[in-house]
Amino acid sequence: IIMGLGRLSTRKWIYYPATIYVNFFRSLPLILVIFWFYFMVPFIIGRPMGDFLSAVVAFIAFEAAYFSEIVRGGIQSVPQGQVMAGYSTGLTYYKTMRYIILPQALRNMVPPIITQCVIIFQDTSLAYVIGLREFLRRTSLVDSRELRSLELYLFAGVVYLFFCSIGTIASQRLQKKQFSR
Repeated sequence: IIMGLGRLSTRKWIYYPATIYVNFFRSLPLILVIFWFYFMVPFIIGRPMGDFLSAVVAFIAFEAAYFSEIVRGGIQSVPQGQVMAGYSTGLTYYKTMRYIILPQALRNMVPPIITQCVIIFQDTSLAYVIGLREFLRRTSLVDSRELRSLELYLFAGVVYLFFCSIGTIASQRLQKKQFSR
């Protein structure tokens, strides 16, 4: 939310760093960000971070850019008259955002947030490349021992399909409910 608000700020010292951050991470593939945090950050700080911590930090840094754009879009979807109404009642910018704008914007943000969470779930398989033993990596390890590639990867596909379908259905239902109001 803070990064999304930073993208809407009229203060240049807030707007430009937030915009640079968002545009930088949105222009990179996630796998490259994972590699950077796995290989470059330990080189800079002088000690290894570990595969799990590297993946978590990479996902947070990468997805923060996408979530901030969802927040920015949600806030911009609230009519400007709502902001003016808050100011006309004597509320400060902070209180107008907290009590008037963000609650309305949150309704508009929920479907894209759920969709982005589905994408994150799918993207976790990219942590496989740094050796993190996530779901797809464990499938590969079992496959190397059992030699049943078709069944194992088909099962992994069904698991991904199941969870992603649940998220997609939830997003669609929330979107229908939002537009029916």
